Amino acid sequence: MDWSQAEVEAVVADYLKMLSLELAGQTYSKAAHRRALLERLNGRSAGSVEFKHCNISAVLIHLGCPYLRGYQPRANYQRLLREVVERQVDRFSALDSLALAAVHQPAISHEIVDFSKVETEAPQKRHHVGESSPGYGNLPIKRDYLAIESRNRSLGQAGEEFVFRYEQWRLIHIGKRDLAERVEHVSQTKGDGLGYDILSFDASGRERFIEVKTTAFGKDTPFFVSKNELRFSRDAGIDFTLCRLFEFRQTPKLFSLKGALDQHCDLDPVTYRASFS
Repeated sequence: MDWSQAEVEAVVADYLKMLSLELAGQTYSKAAHRRALLERLNGRSAGSVEFKHCNISAVLIHLGCPYLRGYQPRANYQRLLREVVERQVDRFSALDSLALAAVHQPAISHEIVDFSKVETEAPQKRHHVGESSPGYGNLPIKRDYLAIESRNRSLGQAGEEFVFRYEQWRLIHIGKRDLAERVEHVSQTKGDGLGYDILSFDASGRERFIEVKTTAFGKDTPFFVSKNELRFSRDAGIDFTLCRLFEFRQTPKLFSLKGALDQHCDLDPVTYRASFS
């Protein structure tokens, strides 16, 4: 059964309320929100609400907004949902202020990290079926918070320092201390513009060129690359790795994409925004 206008408006409003609390750093209970929401819906199951939350995450990403942790974006959402999310985001002035504060917030690299629990599997490009959702650039983006965050130099620097330490740990962990001592933070020692940030090595001593992209938000948050970074990833081939750090302010995690970037992600031809859906 299709969701009614009233149901969609209720679930979107509740999602944005939780998102505002999360961005403000305030505690809340997703389960309590879900129970209260279910009482207002027409016999919907908890699973259907969870799925709708994931649809909302996908709309928010297309709008250049952060999304709630734990609700992996699912595209192919209904037009009504998109329209309601657009309208409510536009009217939610507090959310705008909170999102701006979040993407501008300075960051420092974590001092104590269990690096053995940091790496995760990379997302895969998703193939959509059914009703298609619009691509990036087809929605009326009022403010692209994700693009703003990508220009947060403090966050970018902290992420690079994190990966520099991670690479040293990784090589020491496999018994290659001599290689660990040669890992270089080249964006600091040689400057930006090389197409990568960290020079590291594999177990055989072969060079690895690592570009770091950092976000405080979830795993599926799109990232932005430059023409130079894309070109270098193609030229370097398997020696190039993009290291994506996510949820950086809470418990940092990372995944790696090896080789040319456009084989892993959908790249917008104008903004060079890389996404998985």
